Amino acid sequence: MRFGLTILAERRWSEAAPMWRRAEELGFDHAWTYDHLVWGGLPDSPWYGTVPTLTAAAMVTSRIALGTFVSSPNYRHPVTFMRDLLALDDISGGRLVCGIGAGGDIDSAILGGQPLTPKERFERFCEFTELLDRLLTQDHVSHRGTYFSAVDARTRPGPVQHPRIPFVMAANGPRSLRLAVEHGAGWVTTGPKVETLALWWAALVEMCRRLDEALATAGRDPATLERHLSLDSSPQFALESVGAFEQMVGRADELGFTDVITHWPRPDGPYAGDVSVLERVACDVIPSFRTPASPGRRLP
Repeated sequence: MRFGLTILAERRWSEAAPMWRRAEELGFDHAWTYDHLVWGGLPDSPWYGTVPTLTAAAMVTSRIALGTFVSSPNYRHPVTFMRDLLALDDISGGRLVCGIGAGGDIDSAILGGQPLTPKERFERFCEFTELLDRLLTQDHVSHRGTYFSAVDARTRPGPVQHPRIPFVMAANGPRSLRLAVEHGAGWVTTGPKVETLALWWAALVEMCRRLDEALATAGRDPATLERHLSLDSSPQFALESVGAFEQMVGRADELGFTDVITHWPRPDGPYAGDVSVLERVACDVIPSFRTPASPGRRLP
């Protein structure tokens, strides 16, 4: 099992830098921040850019993987985003992980975009992912699609990581699961929005079953796809207590998840908790779930 920590980009860097350093010191394998113009959970909070935040984080860490959680076509264009990713991958020394999802409508609405149907949102997600994949693996890329265009886009020098920066694909439904199997180094899920923890775990069992079906249909070895679970999307904040975290990680392990992700505790509102619980979890719980097969780095 590997462990991730999400640090929201809501603080000035003078306050945030020690948190990113501490995430690495505590032994977390990957650290993430949300990629939005505004996050719906904190609409009135200060908010800073994802790529500059991760670039700064790369400069104050040396081991921990750094990820977008998650990027989407809501306001990203694959060509301009590719340039940001290449720079960040280089600056971090190949530690970048690109989380990608379909997204909602809040960010695009800020830019004057019109709401999309679920079908249109998925089609845009597919086009975004496929074009970004080409841009990170080919040079002289041209594309004219429904949502994005590129004309002889140059992609030199290419990413540090080969064949490209790994994608961790957010997916819950059958079509997005197939897309994750096709393009992802990993899959990440938040699970459904339900009222009880029992219902959440039950839904995840079914979701894992559908992922296994998608892997079998594609003929892909299940061991080649990381499985990330966002613990705090459940009705319970995982760092509510040391015991709660240990129970949730144990259940995720039973379901075959290779990675779990929690959030740096906030003083109030979403993810409210005590940083002392985070530190106790890192010292007492995380080591017990380490195995020789999962020494703390993501799968190649």
